[in-house]
Amino acid sequence: MKVSWSQVFAWRMRRQFLDPRSKGDASEIVSRLCGVQAQVWSAGELAVALRQSTPDRDSVDRGIADRTLMKTWAMRGTLHLLRPSEAGAYLSLMASTGSWLKPSWQKASGVSPKQIDELTEEVAAILGEGAVLTRDQLVTRLVADKRFQSMEERLRSGWGSVLKPLAWRGVLCHGPNQGNKITFTLPERQFGSDWKQVPEPDEAAPVVIESYLGAYGPATPEIFDRWLSLNSTSKPKLRGWFKDMGDKLTEVDVEGRQALMLTEHANELADIAPYKGARLLGSFDQYVLGPGTKDEVILAAEHRSAVSRAAGWISPIVVIHGRVVGVWEILDQEIVVTPFPDSGRLPLKEMEKEAAHVARASQLSRLPVRVV
Repeated sequence: MKVSWSQVFAWRMRRQFLDPRSKGDASEIVSRLCGVQAQVWSAGELAVALRQSTPDRDSVDRGIADRTLMKTWAMRGTLHLLRPSEAGAYLSLMASTGSWLKPSWQKASGVSPKQIDELTEEVAAILGEGAVLTRDQLVTRLVADKRFQSMEERLRSGWGSVLKPLAWRGVLCHGPNQGNKITFTLPERQFGSDWKQVPEPDEAAPVVIESYLGAYGPATPEIFDRWLSLNSTSKPKLRGWFKDMGDKLTEVDVEGRQALMLTEHANELADIAPYKGARLLGSFDQYVLGPGTKDEVILAAEHRSAVSRAAGWISPIVVIHGRVVGVWEILDQEIVVTPFPDSGRLPLKEMEKEAAHVARASQLSRLPVRVV
């Protein structure tokens, strides 16, 4: 089966609620996107709102409040919004990388695998009492135990590197904020029957692969693992997961690249017309994070530094016909678009329509566009 990249982009735009946009709530959109990165909270809110036909900037906050959304460390070790009922599968695959078992991680953190095991048990016991604790409250209780006193500085770190393995094991997630302070709680206490326990990796893998390919396919196992764990999964294990999917997967040729997609979606992809249009998407948007900024088909290598910037920052992007052709920002109550030098003339009327949608999603009355 041979298809063009233009068809792939059109199919992804449809599957990711970008064309057409969705009438659904935050939980539905987050589920389809296999989670929404929420390291920067406003970016997660905007990613959801921009995919709604009538942008609802408060839908993410409501999802957290009504417990249809969960915030926790997941793919690539970054904070994500996930559905509680689906989160366990993603966390299982992150735990399966065993990052804390690697000498490089132990050297950087100064924490041993045994200490992570002890920490997991103790945090589960503390939060299992029904507690919702700020970071300071949780760490204060932990370092009262001499086993954890040497970890105090790392436990208080906002990066959370020592707490991430606990999140992947399902004993800790973010609770509701207390003012400007984050809190931690036990998932099963927070979400009750909506929380599904962390399954074994071999059980979780087909669930996550199917979800991923349903939004970002066609893709290779390597591209999937780059999105999941920055290529930290055992290669034999990764190949085995995909092989075990059997005839649920179909190989396609996308202009010379051999990739896999769900068999159930093959006919839809083959029949879809190329996407012709424009979208303004926010920082850390899943449209580019799904395949990764290193995918030169969606983002030319010479322009990657404009999108993937210092300290892991991902710029807001201009998407024309499915490809990233520039970046944008809001300055002095207007959207300033910086196209890449080889992007050609941008369709100004479509940029203005998109700017109006961004304004609604940002709860602003108006955002004129200026192309520089």
